[in-house]
Amino acid sequence: MVPVTEIRPGGNLLTLINVFTVSPENQDRLVNLLIEATEQTMRHLPGFVSASIHKSLDGGRVINYAQWESREDFEAMMNEPEARGHMAAAASFAEFDPILCEVSATFSVRGERF
Repeated sequence: MVPVTEIRPGGNLLTLINVFTVSPENQDRLVNLLIEATEQTMRHLPGFVSASIHKSLDGGRVINYAQWESREDFEAMMNEPEARGHMAAAASFAEFDPILCEVSATFSVRGERF
């Protein structure tokens, strides 16, 4: 099965929204680090579903929207040495504030609520 970002209430997925603050000259460096971490490590760990990496137009933030099958899978990832290495690398030049979430509601352009 191909991982797909699924944004809908009641999906039973753990959503991580991680907002990084970074100097504009390091924004692309952080994006590349997160892409590398996802390709080399995160996507191979049990429970990984998806990751979407966004960069702000002002150059000062990067947002990682990631999904895990469960909180337990997410917590296990946090204890993986390779994952911790990627996090330490990011922390060396960016600040971040991870937020664990569940989806409450979504809406479409047609006004449909899911």
